[in-house]
Amino acid sequence: MKAEGRNAVLELLKTDKTIDKILLQKDAQGVLGKIFAEARKKNVRVQFVDKMVLDKESPTKRHQGVIAFTTDFRYSDLYEMTGKEESLIVLCDGIEDVHNLGSILRVSECAGADGVVIPNAKGASVTEAVIRISAGAAEHIKVAKVPSINHAIEELQKLGYWVYALEAGGESIYQNRLTGKVALVVGGEDSGVKRLTREKCDKVLSLPLFGKVNSLNASVALGIAVYEVVRARTV
Repeated sequence: MKAEGRNAVLELLKTDKTIDKILLQKDAQGVLGKIFAEARKKNVRVQFVDKMVLDKESPTKRHQGVIAFTTDFRYSDLYEMTGKEESLIVLCDGIEDVHNLGSILRVSECAGADGVVIPNAKGASVTEAVIRISAGAAEHIKVAKVPSINHAIEELQKLGYWVYALEAGGESIYQNRLTGKVALVVGGEDSGVKRLTREKCDKVLSLPLFGKVNSLNASVALGIAVYEVVRARTV
């Protein structure tokens, strides 16, 4: 797997994951120079190459002068995320767009979530593009792949989690104090949280909308929701 982009590679270097090598654009300065220094500290092999080599290796052509080659992304187990009395887990019910998944990982990590859960099928996986879009957050947050989101909801409820679907038509999120063990379910870009999944959740929570557009982007809605959890725990 490749991690490309300055933030993604810098964050990767902060972890204990195995980095096979880093391709760095010649005459590296600024942030690229910092990446080289961090790689030297960890004894990671660095090759200085022309931009055309990086362009050839980069699927997105947005490498920003650096690409790291790593072992495949290691998914966590669902139960590795649980155990804390104040806990936040995000479940993705059919998020297919890599930009949304990358943004979800980023906002979840920034808010201190214990992990993100995605299904084995019918959804985006953690790819090189997702790692880049997450700005390195994918290297710091646990991501579990499960047979189904509904099964994960049942398991979390057994462990004492309150599971909330983020969907239109529910109670206002601002009328609920989201403390303790909380799991938030965010739905796919087109269909939202599936009906059977909503029925398994303890509550459906909604964000008030005052404009003429009737929905928010999945990662934007989740960003508001996870920071409502943060607010509830800090005031």
